[in-house]
Amino acid sequence: MKIAVVSDAWHPQPNGVVRVLSTLERELTAAGHRVGVLGPDHFHTMPCPTYPEIPLALFPAKRTAAWLKEFAPDAIHIATEGPLGWAARAWCSKHGRRFTTAYHTKFPQYVSARSRLPLAVPVALMRRFHGPSAGVLVPTPAVLAELEDWRFANLRQWSHGVDTAVFRPRGKVVFDYLPRPVFLYVGRVTIDKNLPAFLDLDLPGSKVVVGSGPSRDALMRRYPEAHFIIARGDEQLAGYYSGADAFVFPSRTDTFGLVMLESLACGVPVAAFPVTGPLDVIGGSAAGVLSEDLRAAALAALDIPPEPCLAHSARFSWATVAEQFVANLAID
Repeated sequence: MKIAVVSDAWHPQPNGVVRVLSTLERELTAAGHRVGVLGPDHFHTMPCPTYPEIPLALFPAKRTAAWLKEFAPDAIHIATEGPLGWAARAWCSKHGRRFTTAYHTKFPQYVSARSRLPLAVPVALMRRFHGPSAGVLVPTPAVLAELEDWRFANLRQWSHGVDTAVFRPRGKVVFDYLPRPVFLYVGRVTIDKNLPAFLDLDLPGSKVVVGSGPSRDALMRRYPEAHFIIARGDEQLAGYYSGADAFVFPSRTDTFGLVMLESLACGVPVAAFPVTGPLDVIGGSAAGVLSEDLRAAALAALDIPPEPCLAHSARFSWATVAEQFVANLAID
């Protein structure tokens, strides 16, 4: 089957959506499907306001239409709600093509936090975007319930996975130069990730933040005692995960939180708030600690051995995720 994926998030952007889509592309190709990805790399772009690391395609309608016509897919999946997503949506509507969409990011909360618009405004925009979709793929039951409350239609659950061939225990040596224990965060460094909730904690040892984003410079100035690192590729990233003693995930707005799975696959337990994302990924497993007292959760996580972390991460197979994705597609 020929599957077109249209996404405003694509390489070289370092974020969870890109990781999900690139791994999905690999799994689908291995299963015998032909996958075409239309990303910002096909267009002239401009930096996204307030988040310059994300390039936005300029005037994408004509080239998007030409690409979809030439590729002639059996199924179209629109992964993001940016300029490319809207262009592909318009083409599908014009030509009577069914399509699926995905709700990867809590975009309404992010926009509301950055712009101070009432939450109802971006919620209405997202509901309009996803309205014609034959299936809105969401990563967890909690997100699905939230979207149902917001009167989204055609919701379908689609989990995410972790590549355990890459993300696996690699020893602790990478952080041996730091006082132990090492508390780690990996991910985008943006306002919606709630990093001060981690960096303000009174914890022993060291705090390490791995990632880039528009809030990084300000946080480096505000928290000079923390260590800020950029990972160069997955191999190095897996080493950083493995070198930590506990992974602290302070976000309250993630739809899933793939980084938590990557940490668990490296044998490192997770501390997080009991909210959407951590509740679905960690739940009642023995692989992490969820508490409104994030400091207590981080300290308690230090007592969790690698074995339950590895066992829990093994439940999230990418082969199963790819099969679920195909089953949800709208095929013409």
